[in-house]
Amino acid sequence: MRPVVNRFKDTDAVAIGAAEAIVARISKLLTEQHQVNLVVTGGTVGILTLAKLRNLELDWSNVHIWWGDERFVPKSSGDRNELQARQALFDHVSIPKENLHPFPASDEGLSLDEAAAEFRKVVAGVRFDILLLGIGPDGHIASLFPGKNASGDLVVAEHDSPKPPPQRLSLSYAAINTATEVWFTVAGADKESAVAIAFGDTPESLPVGRVHGVAKTIWFVDASAGNATWGC
Repeated sequence: MRPVVNRFKDTDAVAIGAAEAIVARISKLLTEQHQVNLVVTGGTVGILTLAKLRNLELDWSNVHIWWGDERFVPKSSGDRNELQARQALFDHVSIPKENLHPFPASDEGLSLDEAAAEFRKVVAGVRFDILLLGIGPDGHIASLFPGKNASGDLVVAEHDSPKPPPQRLSLSYAAINTATEVWFTVAGADKESAVAIAFGDTPESLPVGRVHGVAKTIWFVDASAGNATWGC
């Protein structure tokens, strides 16, 4: 299945385009089903996309929020994707507290491996409708890095991330690939090479090329990230 590619001029335009598409898609899904499961991502573009959603109208009451990965640090740490997402969006919209499903934090009484085991029980059986991902310059997604053995059932415990902080929790490749739709939000010249590989002859050589939505894979890419691939 060929991915759908939406191209934009810069980072801000990617975030606005993705945010508008999220609202449109979730609004449509809520006419067809009672609940929507949205997986959000961290990183510059991911958090900016959430911030753009603050300016748009959406009924959040039946939207459940998950995270693709998390830094295993204390709950109040500014490194947590959860905290950044709350500050960007969820502290500013009417979403029930029970609709937010963050990964465990390091100060909640569990080791990294115990936290992964516990969260596997939480996500078991959940069908993700839309799963947002960014990518790193090295082609990593969530906390699934090149050259790492990230095999795992639903949730992976990463003990030695090449990016600090070293301890991470992440949805696995298998979990991500159960999502109905996977959406990439990508901007910046430092992502140009990874995007080119993802659309080249050996996409699975990088984590970004190993995931796709069951029904649809959609890219929101700016001109600098897409230059080598589309000349834009």
